[in-house]
Amino acid sequence: MRLTTKGRFAVTAMLDLALNEEEKPVTLAGISERQGISLSYLEQLFSRLRRNGLVKSVRGPGGGYRLAKVQTDISVSDIITAVDELIDATQCGGKENCHEGKPCMTHDLWSSLNTKILEYLSGVALADLVASQREGKEIRFTVRRESQRPQPVQVAA
Repeated sequence: MRLTTKGRFAVTAMLDLALNEEEKPVTLAGISERQGISLSYLEQLFSRLRRNGLVKSVRGPGGGYRLAKVQTDISVSDIITAVDELIDATQCGGKENCHEGKPCMTHDLWSSLNTKILEYLSGVALADLVASQREGKEIRFTVRRESQRPQPVQVAA
């Protein structure tokens, strides 16, 4: 399973932003201090999150970042794919060439796990994570209709 620090930090930073943006825009320095994520790393993540329409920047004194959508419209998978994170349990990266140029015996198992993980992360909204933090509620999974499912986003580096 390859869910790296990039995806984990992006979700953590977005949750911090959602929890702290009510009164004024949230600075990356504030997120960095609260979450222990380097400022330069956050700048890279938020550049991608902004390009993918998940956050918007506010310039000037008191500036920072705000969510570009309502919390219920941002899924965990939206955040992870926005920062170019791939969720893949296969050994071959989905190319079906894991065993001498052909799919390995367990390729379908790992491929279906990818589908289930993506379905789960697509069904967890940022609002669910906020409720979990604020109210101690269990994280709720919601099945999204096909038209609501996020499509993978490829961003040039």
